[in-house]
This record gives sequence, structure tokens and C-alpha cells, in this order.
Amino acid sequence: MSVEANTVPSRYAARLLEQASAAGCDAEALLAEVGLSSSDLQSKDVIPSLKYGELYQLVMRKTHDEWFGMFSAGKVPLGAFRIMCLTLLQCSTLRQVIIRAGEFAEICRGMNTRYYLEENALEAAITLRPVNHISEAEFQLKLDEAKPVHLLTAVLTWHRFAEWLVASDLPIKHVLVTYDNTHTEESLVYTEVKSILFEQPYNGIVYDTACLDLPVVQNEENLLNFLRTAPYHLVTEDPAHIRFADKVRNILKKDVSASMPSSDEVASQLHMSTTTLRRKLQNDNTSYQRLKDECRMEAAFHLLNCADLSNNEIAQKLGFDEPSAFFRSFKKWTGQTPGEYRAR
Repeated sequence: MSVEANTVPSRYAARLLEQASAAGCDAEALLAEVGLSSSDLQSKDVIPSLKYGELYQLVMRKTHDEWFGMFSAGKVPLGAFRIMCLTLLQCSTLRQVIIRAGEFAEICRGMNTRYYLEENALEAAITLRPVNHISEAEFQLKLDEAKPVHLLTAVLTWHRFAEWLVASDLPIKHVLVTYDNTHTEESLVYTEVKSILFEQPYNGIVYDTACLDLPVVQNEENLLNFLRTAPYHLVTEDPAHIRFADKVRNILKKDVSASMPSSDEVASQLHMSTTTLRRKLQNDNTSYQRLKDECRMEAAFHLLNCADLSNNEIAQKLGFDEPSAFFRSFKKWTGQTPGEYRAR
């Protein structure tokens, strides 16, 4: 059955409630709290995606487990995902994200699994393994006890989160699972998977290696909106892609100094020609230079509120060769000089 962009199959919610009930939750009370009922699930093929996201979020709160329905070999405390996101937003590429997420898992209470990266010239495999303080024997026992749906959900949730970070579709080459093909239960995450390889040594996902170089383009502002409805953007069909202009803006915001990337360098990060980059920005009614100026202006407002920085130091931090060039630009942006802005 095809799923509209703003809906998910009702069976997803039914399956989530089965697991929540097994964890001691009152299924009817959960449904009522998000404005649904069991008759809705029985009489309708689909429900609003946002309602499903709200239901999933509620189950996480009730069970005090932010990894509910996903294999983690432990119970992940509420708030861990937010802290991990803030850490990963500082990464430049998806490759760095995978490495740093693994490092975070090593120190996060309850997160007893992590993803490891193995790559060659053509393929990159991201596989679910135990953290260092969990022995292989302990981990294997947890795997044997785990439900296949939890393993598949964990892998595909990671995939959707990676798509959100880079704001791009990541074509899946293979999904790797340790269980056999007699288990056909769907993941709690809606994702088209054309190739599942069963009875593999590890659970994980395989991409083209080039995907690892995609830049992280989300920022803290986007994260706040994302967390308000998480896991809506992970468990539904819509990966919450952002406008192309915002992708470029978020790349530029990472460094507003003299080393701010050129349009050629940004195009290279996004795996396209400079001509294509300019055309896409034009479609969003902006340009590279305008975005560059906006990022510098935003940074200037912040720095001018730092009383311990002089105007000359701010000009240097923003990559201007001369303070006078900063003054002229700021006057052009705002109609006033940096000194006048500070006086206000």
C-alpha cells in the first residue's frame, strides 16, 4: 500500500501499542492522550503521521526510554538524544557523524550499542555493535533475545536520522540483519527497502561510499523544531528536507571567517557544479553572495553584543581584510555603523 506523505499505516500504531502494553502501558489511555481511539486503528487504513509521532513520543516518556522499540541492549534515558544531536551538529560530514556518534554511545548511560563504519572505495557499511564495556558474549545474548522488529527499527531509524542531518535522500544499497528470512515483520519506521540480506554477521546498512562525504547542513535552530515532534521525522515517510538555500546557509554558518568556503567549494561539498548551485539558489530567490552577507551579518550582530570584543577584532573574526571594509558592509546591511548599533 502506498503511503501519503502525511500519513502512516494504522498497523504501525497498533504494533507500537502492542509493545507499549507489554512494557506496562495502558494502550487506550495512550491513544486518548493523542486524540485517537482503538476504533480509529481498526476502521482506518492510515492515520496522520504527526499523530503517530506524538504517540511514539508519549510511549518514550511513559517508559522513560528514548530508544523504545529500538535495539539498544539497554534503556536510554530521556534527553540523551538531544545531547547527542547537539554534539553531532558540530560535525562537517556524515563520516564524522558516524564516528562521533559511536564515541557518544561509549559514555552515554544505557546506550549499550554503537555504529561502526567500514568502508572501501565503493561501499560503506554502518553496523550495530556493542560498546567497549559490553562483551561479545553479552551482546550476542542480547541479540538472541531481541525481537527482529527492534533490530530493523534501530537500523532504519539511524538511516532516517542520517538523512535529516544531511537533508538528502541516502539511497540504501543493502540492509543487513542477523535473523533469518522467516521473520517478515515490518520496522516501526516507514522506509522503502528493496534489498534485505538475512543471516548476516551484523545488523546494519550499506551505502555508496560517496554518501559519507555529504555535509551536515542542519543547525541548532532546526534541531529545536525537529525535537518538538521527534520521532515524527524519523518514523514517517517525510525526512523533513529543508530548502536548498537553507542547506547552503547552514554550511556557510559553520565558518564566517576569512576561510568561509567559496561558491565552488560549497558546490563541491554538495556534489554539484557551481552553475547548478547558482541555478538552485536562484530558484529559491537568493544567491551565494546574498547568503554569505546574511551569515556574516547574523554573526556580526552576535559579536557586537560581546562587550569584550572591539570593532576591529570583530572585523577580523568575520574575515574582513580591513576594519573599514567591515564598517562599510555593516552600514550597507543595516543603515548604521557598528558603533551606532552598539550604542543602541
